Amino acid sequence: NHTWCIAWPSSEETMLRNNIDFACSNGVDCSVLASGQACSLPDTIINHASVVMNLYYSANGRQPHTCSFGNSGLITTVDP
Repeated sequence: NHTWCIAWPSSEETMLRNNIDFACSNGVDCSVLASGQACSLPDTIINHASVVMNLYYSANGRQPHTCSFGNSGLITTVDP
């Protein structure tokens, strides 16, 4: 079973921005969010946070604690 880490839909924008900053500072290649890149659209904070949170989760062995992000992460079995 494959799993993904996404942002809780009810997460506050400040938390999501912090999650992006954390993941991008801890090994995630955030260039995928740049305009015209694979993960740039939709251009929303929740999409961008979910992309980098999942990249961080994946890079760290898909361990449940690597999707915590201060309780703003959600592990799903549905491909986002």
